[in-house]
Amino acid sequence: MIAGLVLWLCNMAKAPDLQLKEGDLAPAFDALTQEGKRVSLAEWAGQFVVLFFYPKDNTLGCNKEACGFRDNYSSFIDQNIVVVGVSPDTVKSHVKFVEKFSLPFLLLADEGQTVARAYGVWGEKSFMGRRYMGNHRVTFLIDPAGRIRKIWATVSPEHHASEILATFSSTSA
Repeated sequence: MIAGLVLWLCNMAKAPDLQLKEGDLAPAFDALTQEGKRVSLAEWAGQFVVLFFYPKDNTLGCNKEACGFRDNYSSFIDQNIVVVGVSPDTVKSHVKFVEKFSLPFLLLADEGQTVARAYGVWGEKSFMGRRYMGNHRVTFLIDPAGRIRKIWATVSPEHHASEILATFSSTSA
């Protein structure tokens, strides 16, 4: 009961006021993966990229969202879509998160929040009356030309991966 209430409260968070819009060129970035390798957006030129920002490894909503991408991962691969998660957690934290939930996709360790700030998802948040800074749960679908095709500024962690696949299927081509 309490876990459900916490998840509901997380889902009710106000969407950030994003400066990026659909059709904009996606900001370039480079960051460390959970494997300790530096990657950049340019590496996936010519492919669709789902770039999902989430608050923190090993938390209720983030676990559900990441596992949703894991459970639908073969469908993303079948459609040649790269899935990349971004949080302010460390590489070490990401390694544990990936191992615990058998996550098959890359996680970026954005400890300095440079990627989150470039995409406008880093900002003030509020939970149970406490204000703090963190990643807003926002997802960007970047097309093969490097443009933002779709933005999900509010996300339901449990169903998000399926929602993206349904949207992608109806708008790609």
